[in-house]
Amino acid sequence: MAFITASGAAALVPEDYVREIQKSLDEGGSKALTRMKRLQNMSRAQTRIPVLSALPTAYFVSGSKTTNAPGKKQTTTMEWANKYVYAEEVAVIVPIGQDLLDDVDYDIWGEVKPAVVEAFGVTLDAAIFHGTNAPAAWPDDILTAATAAGNVVALGTGDDIYDDLLAPGGVWSTVEDDGYVVDGAVAVPSMQAELRGLRDENGQPIFKRDSVQGKTVYTVDGVPLDFIRTGALDDTAALMVAGEWEKLVYSMRQEMTYTILTEAVIQDPDTGDIVYNLAQQDMVALRCVMRLGWQCPNPINRMQAVEANRYPLGVLAPAAGSGS
Repeated sequence: MAFITASGAAALVPEDYVREIQKSLDEGGSKALTRMKRLQNMSRAQTRIPVLSALPTAYFVSGSKTTNAPGKKQTTTMEWANKYVYAEEVAVIVPIGQDLLDDVDYDIWGEVKPAVVEAFGVTLDAAIFHGTNAPAAWPDDILTAATAAGNVVALGTGDDIYDDLLAPGGVWSTVEDDGYVVDGAVAVPSMQAELRGLRDENGQPIFKRDSVQGKTVYTVDGVPLDFIRTGALDDTAALMVAGEWEKLVYSMRQEMTYTILTEAVIQDPDTGDIVYNLAQQDMVALRCVMRLGWQCPNPINRMQAVEANRYPLGVLAPAAGSGS
């Protein structure tokens, strides 16, 4: 009996679209990944990162002032600890009716691409920022780690949002006190209104358009600020995350791959019920899979020797009791 095989149907998905999906994910699907430092691709499911955990000490070499005895050079040590990047799988299956694919005037893959990119980005960002459905092998999420290090400032702690971010005790200073430098920030969309409301000593808006037609470019203390519009940054827990993003790293074990399914049965992962029978329902499905991991090496530095009190990112949290 003749039937359409998966390999025979693969031509339904132009290779250019698959490359675009991967490129879009790297460039904008996940706000967290676009700011982290990307390591070389992983050759196995686990990658080891040696991290400096003890710093050397230098000493003056001088004799006694009373005896003029010659001084002796002292020794020191350095230590390293291991941290690991564990590759975990992220996947989605997009079922599509064959009749839609047969409609040559309808760019179905043009509709699928942004949806897949957004789905992967939301899943990754929610896991990285808040630990939502995060694999157990991944490090603590950003909010948990920043809280443990004392790098969370509630909105309204200072006289205004400027103090909350940039004054002593603000988000920026929590990062700087840990030996890091803020090089970027991301925020929930509602922070745009908060920032537009900031005025200088003459009552002029700090954020102004260069022209009537121009788009406001947001920076805070000279570093770029982007807004996460997918809801992956939960505004009931965090309004802004700022810090030295390149001190967080990620690595790909498997770039985005795709498979066209034509004869598969798709089940509900919780109940086991059959949701789609592709052959009987004249459907195909695009299965997208990637594997990656991330880590915060957080090596020792001269500003903060205690790892538990050190983290490269700080968080602006909602005002206490605000609920948002």
